[in-house]
Amino acid sequence: MAQEIEPFFIYFIYFSQMSLLASKSPFYATAKSLGILFLFIGFGLFLDSAYMVEITENAQLYANISMVIGFAIAFWQVNKRVREQMIYAVLIAIVGEYLFSIVLGMYTYRLGNVPHYVPPGHALVYVGVLYFSKAASIIKNKIKLEQIFTVFILIYATVFLIFRFDVFGFLMTIATLLILRKKPREKLFYLAMYVTVAYLEIIGTNYLCWEWPATAWGVFDFLPSHNPPSGISLFYFLLDLGTLWLYKKRHKIAWLRMKNIRKVRLNLSKP
Repeated sequence: MAQEIEPFFIYFIYFSQMSLLASKSPFYATAKSLGILFLFIGFGLFLDSAYMVEITENAQLYANISMVIGFAIAFWQVNKRVREQMIYAVLIAIVGEYLFSIVLGMYTYRLGNVPHYVPPGHALVYVGVLYFSKAASIIKNKIKLEQIFTVFILIYATVFLIFRFDVFGFLMTIATLLILRKKPREKLFYLAMYVTVAYLEIIGTNYLCWEWPATAWGVFDFLPSHNPPSGISLFYFLLDLGTLWLYKKRHKIAWLRMKNIRKVRLNLSKP
């Protein structure tokens, strides 16, 4: 198993050392951020999948080990500010996962626990999407990408509604898009987060790493749902907002200074 894991992390380290934010190619920036993130998600969740369970009793242990390595690499690569946000994301994810999964039973993991790889996994998703949305080449194509993501999300949620009767997921998707209409600065980040979470949830549920009930959280029978619900990323946004809120509280002066700089730039850009 160690021989299978090692080549993946050599590949991961190689690409993590290459410039992302300054890249002039949106294709390279996407591959470097979301591309590597998607590969890592697929690889890590496979280690905890039903397929691995047929091979070894330590499937979740291998997934936990892979997450420790992946998280350490990402933590080492990012700047001090993002490192702090990663820590906040992990702490919020621990509370959220135990509350939503163990206490409220909104979804269930394969072994009935909260796998150790899940909270740091939330932090890696946050960082991957953050760096994607902050890359210069991505910002340059921001409007076009927002349009592409929006069309994809609407098609994705509609397909789930028609063919999987996923009313719950569709309503959450519409709520997400309506909320983002009033958040133009964060729109690209959250649209990319929606797509990333959709991929993560499809992989995780198909690998039987976790399962969602047939109705909204197994509580609201009038809201049929699919496994996974299409728009569940709406609740992932709570982690992102919580992470930023904690960072703002810890750095009030710096955050206020940045807001003032933004206002000055906005005023200077007006005709």
